[in-house]
Amino acid sequence: MKIRDLVHFVAAADALHFPRAAEKLGVSLPVLYSSIDRLEEEVGHPLFTKDGGKPRLTPAGSLLLADARAEVAAAPAPAVAPKQKASGGGKAKASKGSGRAPIVKGQPKPYKKRQGR
Repeated sequence: MKIRDLVHFVAAADALHFPRAAEKLGVSLPVLYSSIDRLEEEVGHPLFTKDGGKPRLTPAGSLLLADARAEVAAAPAPAVAPKQKASGGGKAKASKGSGRAPIVKGQPKPYKKRQGR
């Protein structure tokens, strides 16, 4: 069992409302549902009953909840990645090049033949 799945299960069991639990965890609702489905598959029993709209814990879910809380508490804290420094940002611009002198009105471009008529 992954710690992340157990954290999702504990949050859902505490809230007994999947959208609120997902919002509290900062994950989308399908991610929360898939975590709980993975746990139910590993345990072999449903963890929630969803009759009448409001989910309730099953006996298997109640047993797993105590173990899950202990395992989550014993797990090391996740490593926080250092924040990336914002780069200059903005749109990338094409290189202008500096190989040619600026155009002077009335004179042909250097090294270019004039077109005859």
